[in-house]
Amino acid sequence: MAKSNKSWLHRQEKDPYAKQARASHYRSRAAYKLSEIDKKDKLFRNVQTVVDVGASPGSWSQYASEQLGPQGKIVAVDILPMEPVDKVLFIEGDFTEDEVVQACMSGLNGARADLVLSDIAPNLSGVRSSDQARSMYLAELVLSFSDEVLSPGGDILVKLFQGEGTDQFKKELANRFQKVMVRKPQASRDSSREFYVLARGYQV
Repeated sequence: MAKSNKSWLHRQEKDPYAKQARASHYRSRAAYKLSEIDKKDKLFRNVQTVVDVGASPGSWSQYASEQLGPQGKIVAVDILPMEPVDKVLFIEGDFTEDEVVQACMSGLNGARADLVLSDIAPNLSGVRSSDQARSMYLAELVLSFSDEVLSPGGDILVKLFQGEGTDQFKKELANRFQKVMVRKPQASRDSSREFYVLARGYQV
């Protein structure tokens, strides 16, 4: 086994959030990041329709499904497969491809989304500048998609990585939303550059 894989497995075994996920029905520790932000910001208040970008293995969709009422609907998309989740229409495909984005829009059946979630991240090459550029490209795609599907007053939660382009992206959000907030949940590892930006009150 490669040294990096051994290191990852050791970290997973010691990680309290990974342990918690294994002991629960959630498919990954990422559920606790969303849960923590939700507890602080009441993400799902008055929300019925959600889009979950970069959804696999499905823990954010699981958590979102639990928060929605009986009429709630989630459209989830990922390039990787995902086991079914209640209230979730899953689209397997590459979100950078127009036909996949169109399939997500079609999945809404003409409805507008109240909340767009994005935990999407590129496959990392280890070259930080390249990885950062690809991460920001995905964030821009999610924002462009949100412009097409968000209802007036809707919200977006996007994962970013500290680095070039994040300040400009937050300015773009500020031009479209009433409030923009940065969140770094405790469930995010201290060593990780990831953080989340929550933009609330979409202004068409």
